[in-house]
Amino acid sequence: MTPVMPSSPFLCVITDEAFCPLSLAKQALKGGAAIIQLRHKHASGNQLFLWAVEICKLCHEHHALCIINDRVDIAMASKADGVHLGQQDMPIAAARQLLGEHRIIGISASSLHEAMQAENDGADYIGFGHIFPTSSKEKDYSPLGPETLRQATALLSLPIIAIGGINHENAASLISCGASGVAVISAISRAQDPALATQKLLSSINRSRS
Repeated sequence: MTPVMPSSPFLCVITDEAFCPLSLAKQALKGGAAIIQLRHKHASGNQLFLWAVEICKLCHEHHALCIINDRVDIAMASKADGVHLGQQDMPIAAARQLLGEHRIIGISASSLHEAMQAENDGADYIGFGHIFPTSSKEKDYSPLGPETLRQATALLSLPIIAIGGINHENAASLISCGASGVAVISAISRAQDPALATQKLLSSINRSRS
């Protein structure tokens, strides 16, 4: 079955290298996450593959998507729903040639120019940020802020997933700015009860529609 992006608003949970990706995925899916992005910069290819296979299985049982960060080869081998690429990763055209037309390719963008370029190059969605200050990833540029997100959603037709410093208190405002979804790491992984934290965040973004 060809994967499709979830209906807005949705939550993408990115795995945290400080915790077991499989355990975190189970809890986030239990709470209602629509996308699990497997991200682990320091794991071996073999370990990533094993996690990817299990997380894909869990995601599909919950009617969610499994996206692999950076590694097109792992996405292909595990039959994941797609891959998320950074600005320094494989070009979209090359990834598309390997993955085919029926897999999702997301691109990280930290400026309007990068976001528009990714849309022109054939990305399926944009991970846009960081919107707010975040300690989950090292950044060498200032937070973009909600107004830049609003500009991006007005310029682009692709789904835009806001990322960076997002929690249940500020997530709804980003959906109101036009984001299709939000992506989080520490707001879920560092919570005492990740499943409950997922539910709470989803409730917040769903309130933005009322």
